[in-house]
Amino acid sequence: MTDGPTGHELQTARDEQSRASLLDGVLCRCPNCGRGPLFAGFLKVVDRCAACRFDFTRLNTGDGAAVFVMQIAGAPVVFGALFVQLAYNPPIWVLLAVALPLVLGLSLGLMRPGKGVMVALQMRNRTERC
Repeated sequence: MTDGPTGHELQTARDEQSRASLLDGVLCRCPNCGRGPLFAGFLKVVDRCAACRFDFTRLNTGDGAAVFVMQIAGAPVVFGALFVQLAYNPPIWVLLAVALPLVLGLSLGLMRPGKGVMVALQMRNRTERC
């Protein structure tokens, strides 16, 4: 009998590390170490982590985050505007004055965390560029 960790303990440790790296992605930190910044600009991923020197150049999220953010930000605003239009029938300029800034704010606010999660998922799943 060995004193090493069991398979269940190893799987639990991997799951906790995976959740921690996804949280680091949401918080725009390096998913590898959790300390260095993930972005050099608004959406430009750094080439190397300043803390652990992990190389991000082999990762490519493309427009994956934008697709999810459009769905997440657009659906509630569109259905909310549709409900308000059918229930209260306000002038169209009122809907535009409320819905457009709301979609813009949600989209810009969710874009960096969304891209951070995409980077963390690529690292977790060890995907490589073709």
